[in-house]
Amino acid sequence: MPDDMSRPLVPGWSESGGSRQLEASLSDPNTPMVGILGTGDFSRSLARRLVASGYQVVVGSRSPARSVALFPEEVEVASQMEAATQADVVFVAVFPEHHSTLVTLKSALVGKTLVDVSNSLGINRDGPSNAEQLSNLFPDSFVVKGFNTLSAWALQNGPRDGIRQVGLISGWWVFTLMCVGFNISCFVQVLLCGNSSKAKDLVKHICHRMGFIPVDMGFLSSSLEIENLPHHLFPSWRLPVLCMLCLFVFFYLYNFIQEVIHPLVEKGKGAFYKMPIEVVNASLPSVALVMLALVYLPGLFAAFFQLRWDTKYKRFPNWLDRWLTARKQFGLCSFLCAVMHAVYSLSLPLRKSARYKLSNMAYQQVKAGVEDSWNDEEVWRMELYLSAGIMALGLLSLLAVTSLPSVASTLNWREFTFIQSSLGYCALTAATTHTLIFGWNRAFTPARYPFYLPPSFVLVLILPCVVLCGRLALFLPCMAGRLWKIRRGWERSRQIRFALPGEDCRNGGGEDVSNV
Repeated sequence: MPDDMSRPLVPGWSESGGSRQLEASLSDPNTPMVGILGTGDFSRSLARRLVASGYQVVVGSRSPARSVALFPEEVEVASQMEAATQADVVFVAVFPEHHSTLVTLKSALVGKTLVDVSNSLGINRDGPSNAEQLSNLFPDSFVVKGFNTLSAWALQNGPRDGIRQVGLISGWWVFTLMCVGFNISCFVQVLLCGNSSKAKDLVKHICHRMGFIPVDMGFLSSSLEIENLPHHLFPSWRLPVLCMLCLFVFFYLYNFIQEVIHPLVEKGKGAFYKMPIEVVNASLPSVALVMLALVYLPGLFAAFFQLRWDTKYKRFPNWLDRWLTARKQFGLCSFLCAVMHAVYSLSLPLRKSARYKLSNMAYQQVKAGVEDSWNDEEVWRMELYLSAGIMALGLLSLLAVTSLPSVASTLNWREFTFIQSSLGYCALTAATTHTLIFGWNRAFTPARYPFYLPPSFVLVLILPCVVLCGRLALFLPCMAGRLWKIRRGWERSRQIRFALPGEDCRNGGGEDVSNV
């Protein structure tokens, strides 16, 4: 089986005619010679990618004779001094702690562009960044930070790791495009920063030729932020996931006390078999409903803050700002719990315990001589309960799908607001109705209050009902009209005139709403 390194990197390259094609691609005088300092995994993948993009590459190594076998034959492997001397652009793929070993190359790198691709070992909050340290070591060179958000595997096999930087394409679309053989590298962004515009333009050209989209992040002072990006672990998901886990633990323990501990205390009969399925299934819908209510609660807080301040030109508290920006994650966590609740509910009849209970109920019915156990009230309750639940899950699915960037980008602002706001409140109403029908008249049965604790379906209804009542309050004309004016720029403390198109305010046209 031939080695991957022996395969030609440039499409159509062969022993007979491939070298001429490669020379033709390199005959452009504007094509710079690219050097790479370092022989690690990232250096090898970068070299392969550069050669495949038509660049002539020279790699600088402290042991050229030992490193030559690690690179394809189109790459020249030389000493670090030779590589620094020949190259026009140099990628520094060396660990930051080894930057001092490159000081001997200072004279050879004068006036050249250095691309720092390194990352720190962890989040660096104090600085300086690796790129800034490299710039201090080579003051006569132009340092550009970039390519550190891509992995060696991504460079060599298709930059799927970099897809997380893209805002207009979702993972499902990326997966679909890859399945049909579409080249997704054109969707990957590479963040760049540097103090020299000319050096950044040169690196941008290389990015474009490699199939990436360069994004200019400004001066080299932004390099600390770029270097910290690969170390962030779902920063926007921490609060929603933590909230979801805390709610699940709370409701699980609450249901465990009612469903397992209470029978053990009162009757001396344990029901620990309920822990894996029944207790979990009773906790998931509670978490889903509360998380969905938490999606729309911050919007109500924002509206009431604006009504209280009589202006929209005042910053919300930091906790509300953070909450508002995490609403999408709260909604997706709610959707996850709802889907898991549906799956758990479908699995309830498959359990052995459910079969035993059904057999015992049938035996008791036969023993009591009951021929028809039909109960209209219970039948209607279950029909309405399931219908409301299915409707809520369907609306939640629609909200989750439209939150994907690839879908959201096809909607205008009015369509997106209608789905996420209007239909979102419909989903919350359907889920609340689903819970109310489940409770039915059970909330008024003393047997449903073990240890004087209310059932979980009573407890979970508090927050959704508060949100829905708050939303209804904002529909009142006195509230809705005032909020509309505030969001159109009206302030109680200022004189602001609203003029219709074509009216001349200098002649008294328009409506003075400052005291409305």
